Amino acid sequence: MTKNQATKPPVWFWVVSVLALLWNLMGVMNYLASAFMKEAIKAEMTPEQVSLLENTPAWVTAAFALAVWGGAIGCIGLLLRKKWAKSALVISLIGILGQMGYSFFMTNASEVYGQTEGVIIPLMVIVIGIILLFFARYADRKTWLS
Repeated sequence: MTKNQATKPPVWFWVVSVLALLWNLMGVMNYLASAFMKEAIKAEMTPEQVSLLENTPAWVTAAFALAVWGGAIGCIGLLLRKKWAKSALVISLIGILGQMGYSFFMTNASEVYGQTEGVIIPLMVIVIGIILLFFARYADRKTWLS
């Protein structure tokens, strides 16, 4: 076997990759809903939440798009066993950090949404983004990606 040839990954690689893709597809659905169903979403929000949504800068929406689309593409790359999955997951993590950084440090989202939606879920998104990047790097070191 040559050094550039990929080796067969274990079953758990596929399980993690599929679960990661499903996680990221939930993010894509959330992004699409916020982009195309704003009025329906606003109808279910408090006035404070609507104010936060309406005052979100375009760069944060762009970071959100990078986060979810980069994550979904990166997970597809993992399932295809491609090295470029790492790059896509880096882009996703940059988007996550930009979006969540804005939420944590430039808004009162934790007050408006409460601890679960304003702090715990965003922290969970950051941690999962970091774990997925490390997972892709590990898969590459194990030569599961080509």
